[in-house]
Amino acid sequence: MRLQDYDTSKQFTATVISTERITPDDSSEEVREIVMDVGGGEFSIQVGQNLGVLAPGGSSFGLEHHFRLYSVAGLPEKQPDGKVRLPLCVRRCDYIDDYNGERYRGVASNYLCDLKPGDDLIITGPYGLAFEVPENLDATLILIGAGTGIAPFRGFIKHLYKHVPEYKGHIRLFHGGRTGLDLLYMNDVRNDFALYYDNETFEAITALSQRPHWSDAIDWHSALISRGEEIWTMLLEANTQVYVAGLESICAELDEVFAKVAGSKETWERRKAELKAGKRWVELVF
Repeated sequence: MRLQDYDTSKQFTATVISTERITPDDSSEEVREIVMDVGGGEFSIQVGQNLGVLAPGGSSFGLEHHFRLYSVAGLPEKQPDGKVRLPLCVRRCDYIDDYNGERYRGVASNYLCDLKPGDDLIITGPYGLAFEVPENLDATLILIGAGTGIAPFRGFIKHLYKHVPEYKGHIRLFHGGRTGLDLLYMNDVRNDFALYYDNETFEAITALSQRPHWSDAIDWHSALISRGEEIWTMLLEANTQVYVAGLESICAELDEVFAKVAGSKETWERRKAELKAGKRWVELVF
């Protein structure tokens, strides 16, 4: 779906409770965790779904609101007053205009990153399918996220280990960034996933650009090829599910790498089609 195709008529007011930078100060990327309370008894959301944010559009855009989607980055929690508390992870963005070459601040991301505790904002949704816990509690999960695409997995993994303690399946989390400082939640400042390293079924594997100061893509090749035999064995098992989150471009990059893991493009296309047909390959891309 295109952004303009989403129904934004059902709106809720959210209040910022806290906002905190979660990438290190010396990282070139500023990503903030913004915790908010959403009022209204009709509002509910599941781990892995998206929220719409209606940022002020500004006269230069000719729109009342600027609509963008963000993944819930933790466990939604019902508060005593009936409100739902949830975190978003937002990367402060800018972009280069293709026509004049000038750099502009991203409207929604900068709006959100500039909010202060006590500020209100308008949200819509939720949208999208939630990542589901497999019915088979011994199922293997391969989770692949790039940049802020890791956000839904943060909430999903917390949900698994907090609310589904009987889950015994193996989890392999592949997380990509251009530099080690850009690996959200997996740095010395804030390593959320380290909470689960004592669980013998969980492992997080990083994928970094080989030239971090260039604009090279994340090196999924090295991260996945180095585990190729293990990953391909998992992909052939009947109880493996794959969840992918991040920019849409990640899909083509992964297809190229998995074709090498599988031994040929045709073998991979056939296996991916089988996974999709069995609803065991799920993409949350934007």
